[in-house]
Amino acid sequence: MSRALRILVVAAALLGGAVSLFAAENAPLTRGTAITDPGLLRELDQHDALTISRLLWPGRNADFPLTTDLMFSWLPQLKQIPAAIDAEFDRYIARQKAAYPTETIGVGEGFDVQLFDRANLKTRDTRFVLAGIINRMDRAYVAEDSCGEIRLIYRLAHFETRPDGSKTATRLPMTLNLVVKARDARQTDGSGKPMTCAEVARRWLENGDWQGLIGSSFDPYDAMLDRIETDIQISIAAKSALHDFRADYLLKVFKYDAARKRFEESTLENQIDRDRILADDALRRDFRDWLLAPDHLREFDRGTVLIPEKFLAKAAVVPTPAGLDASSLQPEFGMMQGEGTGEGRDNKGEPVFTDNDVVGALKQAAAHGIDMQNIRSVAGFQRRLNDVTCAGCHQTRGIGGFHFPGVDWLADKPSNSNIVPASPHFFGDQLRRRDILTAFAAGKRPDFSRGFASRPQTRGGSELASTEYQDGWGAHCSLQNAGSGTLDKSFTSWSCAKGLACQAAAASSRIGMCFIKTR
Repeated sequence: MSRALRILVVAAALLGGAVSLFAAENAPLTRGTAITDPGLLRELDQHDALTISRLLWPGRNADFPLTTDLMFSWLPQLKQIPAAIDAEFDRYIARQKAAYPTETIGVGEGFDVQLFDRANLKTRDTRFVLAGIINRMDRAYVAEDSCGEIRLIYRLAHFETRPDGSKTATRLPMTLNLVVKARDARQTDGSGKPMTCAEVARRWLENGDWQGLIGSSFDPYDAMLDRIETDIQISIAAKSALHDFRADYLLKVFKYDAARKRFEESTLENQIDRDRILADDALRRDFRDWLLAPDHLREFDRGTVLIPEKFLAKAAVVPTPAGLDASSLQPEFGMMQGEGTGEGRDNKGEPVFTDNDVVGALKQAAAHGIDMQNIRSVAGFQRRLNDVTCAGCHQTRGIGGFHFPGVDWLADKPSNSNIVPASPHFFGDQLRRRDILTAFAAGKRPDFSRGFASRPQTRGGSELASTEYQDGWGAHCSLQNAGSGTLDKSFTSWSCAKGLACQAAAASSRIGMCFIKTR
């Protein structure tokens, strides 16, 4: 048996078999829903089991490392990605120069705005390393035939050889998310029977110590590849007389075209193209009427809406840090009346949605017998308008612009920011995701709905009680529950655990954080 074949057999055993070869995952919240254990991820990466090159180029020589210079130039599937990223950088630089003409912008120290060095995508000193594997069968409502998706998350890393011959590795602020279908119609369960969603879910849940299912009995080119998502810290700017400290992140998506065998630039799911909509009165009306229609408003409330592509953007630049109010999380939106003015809110036309539009739509939904779970006010609509987008969710309780940076298993002594693999938003959503896996495994129709990104949907469980994810120290809460105004029906459940009080933590009139009572 060749070394390459042995590697694939080991990977199949790990990710679809009956025996774990590596240490158990000790994070109970992710048991059955994600692989975050750094030891296992290191083994899968260093033994070439689940590297990008192994999945996209199965026949290559495993002893030949695929660094970024070769990955983007040799793999025909990926050749469009660097050019699309370069174009976004050019547009970003032009916008920055127009907004802040007195600031310098470039790569390296000495510039007011320091750019991500795109040379890191064209060198033999960098490659993408496996940072995590995430089960997203909770997204099966997008494509039910594929039972949702599995996300293989890779972090860009720079490798350097010391004078003594040893190597050091430094992670860089870019992730690449290879999204594959959770199953394919041609896939079998080992006994010759077609793989079902129930079987996929059972394998993840029953192997909770190491979790995993990335099938091995299929050709990934034809069957399983769905898309690539990239997240790059495009720039960092120190605090100045013009602005506070700011880090901007570029989000892109590339869908896999099976006929052409390549990933092609695509729109981001639910990433509303604010500028284009505000500039086109007809498109503005179409978007308003489409989203406020009762059936679509119900899906919007549940967090399962799929906005048509004609309203969407092909890129998003997301600033951090962000505030706690929905209007400050994504200030470039400016789609609601009364959102104020300032950077990114210079549109002088009519807003897409007025308060009366939203109130009228909620009344119409009630008349159709639709029970709203989350959006029960104008403020609730505004928050969902933000967090249903890639950019808005990205800013909500993230870690420096990422929801899943993964533990830095390359470092001898990981920094504090790299010891925790994911954000509070990620961990807070695990019970809902596990509930959906359990329903699939039992052959039931799952409830795919979700709460707001800031406050997880509990599904009746108590594992999150008194934690930062729900109502414990640091959790997001409603200041109005603390007596600072009339209760907003969208946020009445956003309270704090015993001994804690909701206190203002930023310039927000509505949302605060749970801290120890001061009196």
